[in-house]
Amino acid sequence: MNYNQCLDEMYALRRFGIKLGLETIQYILGELGNPHQKFNSIHIAGTNGKGSVAAMIANILQIHGLRVGLYTSPHLIQFNERIVINGSPIDNDQVVDLYQRVKEVQKQDRELTFFEYTTAMAFCAFAESNVDIAIIETGMGGRLDATNVLSPTLTIITNVGLDHQAYLGNKLKDIAFEKAGIIKPGIPVITDIQNDNAFQIISDIANEKAAPLYQLGKEVTVRLRKNGFSYSGFRFQWLQLKCALSGYHQIKNAGLALCAYECIVGKKANWKPVHQGLKTVKWPGRLEIVSQSPLVILDGAHNAMASRQLAKYLQSILKKRDLTLIVSVLDDKPYELLLKPLLKLANSLVISQTKIDRSLDPSQIHDFAKDYLSNIEIIPDAHEAYTKTIKNADASDVICVTGSLYMVGEIKAAIDNNGKEIFLA
Repeated sequence: MNYNQCLDEMYALRRFGIKLGLETIQYILGELGNPHQKFNSIHIAGTNGKGSVAAMIANILQIHGLRVGLYTSPHLIQFNERIVINGSPIDNDQVVDLYQRVKEVQKQDRELTFFEYTTAMAFCAFAESNVDIAIIETGMGGRLDATNVLSPTLTIITNVGLDHQAYLGNKLKDIAFEKAGIIKPGIPVITDIQNDNAFQIISDIANEKAAPLYQLGKEVTVRLRKNGFSYSGFRFQWLQLKCALSGYHQIKNAGLALCAYECIVGKKANWKPVHQGLKTVKWPGRLEIVSQSPLVILDGAHNAMASRQLAKYLQSILKKRDLTLIVSVLDDKPYELLLKPLLKLANSLVISQTKIDRSLDPSQIHDFAKDYLSNIEIIPDAHEAYTKTIKNADASDVICVTGSLYMVGEIKAAIDNNGKEIFLA
């Protein structure tokens, strides 16, 4: 089996959809020798910011001198991006080998989902690479997520917002309960949940399990300064910090990452990994600037919370410049709540679609958006939508590609010109 054949088989697993529960993944990992028990881990849940926080922690710990695994989802362009060891994605041969080994122990009466496959593959890769620690991002929720077989050293719940309500519930407290399912007895918990009801759920469960709880804004704080931002933790204070990722929400994410650094290395924490780790961290597709003239921003905001953060950032940079949005939204997302804060800022809108079959019909977005602006165009092909918009833009314009990571992945692949494989699952 070659790499492309492997990917074809894996992407075909999407037909099994989302299946929450731990029985199947526990069985498969048992057949593989329980690789998840052979490395230390940080387990991260949350509606938004999981990947950014994970990337920051991984970069800081790697510069500190640890061998670090990083498991995130989804990928933007290549599948290999999901499983990273010391800053490098696993290679194509490793993908094939890991997939085949998981496939060999799968029984016909235990169908694995795509995410269960990738999770088992990642755990095997980290165990065999002898990582000092792995940063593991949940796929959805937490309590019944396939990653929740871990016995982590630290847990992080970034925040709670409305997303995946069909699986996690329609109220913030319900979603908070699902994410709090990753809290383990005696294991520290870090969070930036500010909603009182949602935080109470986290706090109650942490107390029940005697898990120390650190809330951003209380036990640890970040503050904007003229020369960057500062962090005040439970043991250390660091000044003159700068983060390579744009937006105030990334400063808050950095606060979570720095608290995690304190928890993991204790008194050995020092300025160099903090400073260099934040300054050099990369997390593509999140407020990523790919052109200055016109200013082109790629941001995979795909729920209302992320959209509000994006709108706040755009408002801070627009001044009197015209804003064109290029959007595509998945059909299971509340597109009205997602698009409303962005449409209020836009001068024109280009509606497109991604290559997956879950893209929302552009006409639905058009019918909603026409109440906010009149300059609307539907261009179904994402690459054409991007190139045409760039061609017609003035140098002073701002163009923002958003609505889903699928859309951002396809556009980024076209820009980088390095991708036959795009974001497919």
